[in-house]
Amino acid sequence: MTDKPHIQTQIVQAEIGSDPAFGAVAPPLYTSSTYLWPSVEEKGPYDYGRTANPNRAGLSKALSILEGGSSTVITSSGMSAIDLCLNLIKADDLIIAPHDCYGGTHRLLTHRAAQGRVRVLFIDQSDPEALHEALDEKPAMVLIETPSNPLMRLVDISKIAKLSKACGAIVVADNTFLSPVRQQPLSLGCDIVVHSTTKYLNGHSDVVGGAVIAKSAEHGETLAWWANCAGVTGSPFDAWQTLRGLRTLSARMDIQESNAEAIAKYLKKHKAVTKVYYPGLRSDPGYKLMKAQQSGPGAMLSFELETPALAAKALNSIEIFQLAASLGGVESLICQPSTMTHRGMAESARLEAGITDNLLRLSVGMETENDLIKALDKALS
Repeated sequence: MTDKPHIQTQIVQAEIGSDPAFGAVAPPLYTSSTYLWPSVEEKGPYDYGRTANPNRAGLSKALSILEGGSSTVITSSGMSAIDLCLNLIKADDLIIAPHDCYGGTHRLLTHRAAQGRVRVLFIDQSDPEALHEALDEKPAMVLIETPSNPLMRLVDISKIAKLSKACGAIVVADNTFLSPVRQQPLSLGCDIVVHSTTKYLNGHSDVVGGAVIAKSAEHGETLAWWANCAGVTGSPFDAWQTLRGLRTLSARMDIQESNAEAIAKYLKKHKAVTKVYYPGLRSDPGYKLMKAQQSGPGAMLSFELETPALAAKALNSIEIFQLAASLGGVESLICQPSTMTHRGMAESARLEAGITDNLLRLSVGMETENDLIKALDKALS
């Protein structure tokens, strides 16, 4: 038995009652761009808003505790969080990335490589031979995305982290899809965890932000220096709003995950659906690994229909599910990755990853299970 509070308790209690000025239970919003110096020779903990802010500090502390890191940098978006990590390696260093990663990540790394900023090799990280061949190239960084976006493929974090560190690589994991209530990559051997806080951490589709959590103090200091230098730190309001949303993360994930499991089972039996991608299904290739490294399958899933025409018809007629990109909010969303979230990828790269026009992705929200299944049934009929 441990005296450490449950993760749900830690989330709810994050920064509660910490106001040094008036003893407010909920932390106040600090919008000031600049702060007083105690003297000309000495600065306080806050001097300029780009460098440090009490709201960012509060969110940073909470995420560091939840992910088990030494420090967290709060950034302006999920993409700026990933780009910030590139400052940990040198020009022309090699990055190994998943071939089926988020389209924005694929676009960023492809164009950074075109600039000569880095070299990048996209591989199927679930293929042992491809992974070993890539690691023989001595990469400086290995990026893991599990579950992958949008095909929900899982890879063994502990195994990849161990092999990558053996060749001297920094291991970065994108934990946006699951959040620390379902997966904690630092405890599985990773060096860095990144989040788009826009998604589950905030949970209400009204913030754009990111976070980079470092396991070591050395990496944390370097990331913080570059975030300040490049000016990619997040706004006070977004940090305040995200911490507010974070308090309900556990409850939201429980409800959304339950809905997603029911929908996955329904889609699995539908005659118009040719394939369902959801690690919570016992028939899914990642089910066993999901049980080993996650505490639940999460609330994201994808499925393929018989034809692109049927997919288009479903998208144009569906109710309740909003046709929009993004994910992780309390509301249910549906999208076609090939034309929306992964549009920035070359068509050949999309097809190699298995992202076709038949594929639809769901971010399952907190509406009632029956209403969501009825909406899908009507759209697919």
